[in-house]
Amino acid sequence: MKIVYLKHKLIDKRKWDLCIKNSFNGIIYAYSWYLDIVSENWDALVEGDYETVMPLTKNQKYKIQYLRQPSFAQQLGVFSTSRLDKNKVETFLKAIPKEFKYVEINLNIYNRLENSGLKTKNNTNYELDLIKPYEKLQKSFSTNTKRNIAKAHKSNISIVEGVTSNDLITLFKNNVGDTRNNFSSGHYDTLRRLISFCTRFRFGEIIGAYTAENNLCAATLFVYSNQKGIYLVSVSTPEGIEKRAMFCLIDHYIQKNSERNMTLDFEGSNIESIARFFKGFGATACEYQSISINRLPWPLRWMKKGSY
Repeated sequence: MKIVYLKHKLIDKRKWDLCIKNSFNGIIYAYSWYLDIVSENWDALVEGDYETVMPLTKNQKYKIQYLRQPSFAQQLGVFSTSRLDKNKVETFLKAIPKEFKYVEINLNIYNRLENSGLKTKNNTNYELDLIKPYEKLQKSFSTNTKRNIAKAHKSNISIVEGVTSNDLITLFKNNVGDTRNNFSSGHYDTLRRLISFCTRFRFGEIIGAYTAENNLCAATLFVYSNQKGIYLVSVSTPEGIEKRAMFCLIDHYIQKNSERNMTLDFEGSNIESIARFFKGFGATACEYQSISINRLPWPLRWMKKGSY
């Protein structure tokens, strides 16, 4: 079947969302409403009657159009209601219109490329299947993780569901924002819109950890779709770190959702210390690939990664 390039206004979002819902590799990042928030006016590649699709998260700089990975959307790429092979994924990538002079995007874990000739990078994600009883899941926790959970309980950390978006964002600004120079006011606006939509329509929730003095010391936004809960945004205060509040928070989440046909997606990290934190809960590593395509005119090709 032919792959068609559709500008944003021509996308049938009802059919699009039905495809993502029924895709074997569907994920919340790929729904039309989510893309509308994180990458306004995105375009698409569509095969057949929306049996296989790929969002094109476009942007423009110096009048040059390019594709980039949006914030709060770790994996995109090709989604299909039938099984994908590497040839289909390559065909979609080759169908990206030439008007996009630079491409730097993440595929999803089911989009594997081998000897494609494209520049790729492997990234590590961590996932935990929650279908087992909590007692069995807990047995897979590392000794260090169990010790830290115990420390949190000894410090009288308590877990509360339904923390407000303002509390999470304020906590993030005060404890993470200053250390992330690429986190702008626009990122906070996007995060507010995401939280508002997800909590209103039950695609997400914010869980917080409080000290014995009733101070919020850690919080996490989890979002849901396609039998997956994603650890999307998290933050701890220095006191929360010292009292191991996040260990207690995730333990609560695992206990609450155990014996459900659901996967906890930690969103992974290539940073060893963060990866070790996820692995401590028994999470399994899985890889997804980033791809880059450089069609820029020769004088611009020297531009460093991140300039677009």
